[in-house]
Amino acid sequence: MKNIKKKIYYHNTDAGGVVYYGEYLKFFEEGRTELLADKGIHTEKLLNQKIAFVVAKAEIEYKKPVRYSDTIEILTEIESSGCSSIVFSQKIIKDDFICCRARITVVCVNDKMKPVRIPEEIKNAIRG
Repeated sequence: MKNIKKKIYYHNTDAGGVVYYGEYLKFFEEGRTELLADKGIHTEKLLNQKIAFVVAKAEIEYKKPVRYSDTIEILTEIESSGCSSIVFSQKIIKDDFICCRARITVVCVNDKMKPVRIPEEIKNAIRG
């Protein structure tokens, strides 16, 4: 599991000072990127190998608003992985309360955006 903290800035919010719903996808992307980096999986290296992970499905449940100047925690863990996909379970927490939760499925694709098997070294890193 990866846990990162993030301060909410005005550019993350709507006119009312509440985090705009689309911003949560960015926060979740940051969480996934950091978790994979901790496991030695880096986007730039993948792109050099002509592969990438793209979001195929996002299930998001908004429970409580996050506001300008709040500090949140982004919790990310790998729920499961398949031949070409990884499912992440993610949460945005503020003051020990789950404000938003998501289940994000990413698929490994080649440079032509066609699904491919996840390379064995990445599977091993994910399991390890």
